Amino acid sequence: MQIKPRQHLLDIWQAIGRHSFDGGEWQWGEWGGASSVADAERLLCLLYPATEIPAFRLDDPDTTQEDVQQVLKKAGGRLDIPANLVTALAGFMRTHTEDKRPTFAGGYYFGARDKTEELTEEQRRVGVVDSFSMSITLCLATLGFLKVYETRTRRSDVRETIAELRSATSSRLTAAMVSLLRSFTVNVYDIDSSQGETLCRLLGQGRLSQRQVLNKFQHRFRALRAAIVESVTVGIDVQEGLKDENQLFECGWAWSMVKDAPEIETGDAIGPQPEGIASPVPYLYFTVVALDGIQDLFSDRTLTLGLLNPEQQKLAEALRLRWELTQQFWSGIARFDADRWPLEDIPWRTTVQKLESEYFSLSVAAILVHDLMRRRATDDDLTRTVGIMERLAERGRITSRMTREDPMVHELHNVGVSLPLQGSERLGPQMTWSMTDFSAQLLKRTVQLCTLSRNLDSHDRLLRLAEDVFDHMWRRRIREGEGVGLWDNVHAAYPDAEIHRRRVPVSWSITERVTEVMVQAYAMYRQPPIRSLELTELARALLSESAHLLGNEQMEPAPTDAGRHGMQLRNIEVKLRRARSLVDEQPGTAYALTLDVLGQLDALARAREAADRGV
Repeated sequence: MQIKPRQHLLDIWQAIGRHSFDGGEWQWGEWGGASSVADAERLLCLLYPATEIPAFRLDDPDTTQEDVQQVLKKAGGRLDIPANLVTALAGFMRTHTEDKRPTFAGGYYFGARDKTEELTEEQRRVGVVDSFSMSITLCLATLGFLKVYETRTRRSDVRETIAELRSATSSRLTAAMVSLLRSFTVNVYDIDSSQGETLCRLLGQGRLSQRQVLNKFQHRFRALRAAIVESVTVGIDVQEGLKDENQLFECGWAWSMVKDAPEIETGDAIGPQPEGIASPVPYLYFTVVALDGIQDLFSDRTLTLGLLNPEQQKLAEALRLRWELTQQFWSGIARFDADRWPLEDIPWRTTVQKLESEYFSLSVAAILVHDLMRRRATDDDLTRTVGIMERLAERGRITSRMTREDPMVHELHNVGVSLPLQGSERLGPQMTWSMTDFSAQLLKRTVQLCTLSRNLDSHDRLLRLAEDVFDHMWRRRIREGEGVGLWDNVHAAYPDAEIHRRRVPVSWSITERVTEVMVQAYAMYRQPPIRSLELTELARALLSESAHLLGNEQMEPAPTDAGRHGMQLRNIEVKLRRARSLVDEQPGTAYALTLDVLGQLDALARAREAADRGV
């Protein structure tokens, strides 16, 4: 199924309009307010495309496209849509603020490891990295939206709401950045510990001894270890053991703010900083989520619009340092052995939780994709990553058929991979976090790689894979009841599987990720097409021949219908100029234009020869 970003986004927006608006007013419904993560994801389904794609802008009613107005007619008229969106955003900020302090509760996204026990209300109110990261993206989108819309509306009530919303959004953005800094951690352990043995088996691939792995680890990460010790000081107590090169380590984000993480001084009013409860252990999933949100802080849009105040700019620099160090670390782990990457040994096994799953392989691949994009990777690295994505799609039963009682369907798409959240037992039953978005994450990373790739073969493979995964995702839309046109109906993709019915009718997590992919696909298609050197040479050869034949034709005596002949020659000149201007960027188009010119010149030559013979 071909990915058509504009049409598919319109379909998604129409479904959101049906689900979340009633008479122009935003309706949170039964599950609204129960999870800051879900509420932020839901708003981003509208706000992210509206602030990233010019054709979907809602902040200037005079430029709103007709098809956009039509699909959002449930949200009101052209002038009402942005005002109603501002009201919904203000409601979100008020709902997830307590005692003037922004809150980041995971809510019903949390589960209990022991299904017979119920989580306490205090546990459900715990902030989670998913919410910190999602809030950064939402707040930046909101600030950019308000920057334009406040100059387009004259309604006094709306302007008052905008002022309140801007203040609350800025505070929430600062609080989210502070929370992410306090959630970053470095886990240091001995090579003879159970974690060390697991990592050595992963990196050694059965070919290197523990001592060889340690020596290679020391050499590869010496500079990065020194950078962490010397530079990472805000919001974390770097363990003394990190200075010992005989110790192994991992860096990344815990699931929430780390226990005993020091508070961060900030001039912005964000209220008291809550105590952390998470054990100082990085999680692959939450690390990927954090990296996704942090990169929005230094996007071109954020910098161009000047969305960060001076205090937030300082926090952003501290987060950017962790962003770069984390990418370098996990990219180095994924490609530890050049002959056989550990990442190519699917499934990946986590060192602390001792869990293995294709989802963790995808998480490491996602960090590698971040790193490949950051450093504009070599063709070899990119090609090997393409192969990993293809294998994950096959193993995840997306591009291959499911077997009888297939465990992959259950573990990756239905119930999902369950992560025990270490440290949560301090507040009650141990909490868990389930990931059911394997397909959506695979689609997201595939499109990111496709945008990065400038190799024809790799790009074609990635585009075919993206279309296959998208076809799978599109089948999983809800077909009836609440949330028609949204996600997630796993049974539609796996009709023969026993599917566990979810208590929440709409998965805003998966819906938001599909929406995000459409924005990425839009950016991918906006790029210049990949140039083929062979096609460029052929186009240049055709241009040379065409120019020569045109010059020859212009020297011939004008025929009896000189006016028509002169018009034909001028049209040929225009096409040749167009072809020359495109030959470097679009050699295929230049080739086609020049072929047409050669055909016309040949027709003129044949007509002249026939006239000379008196035919």
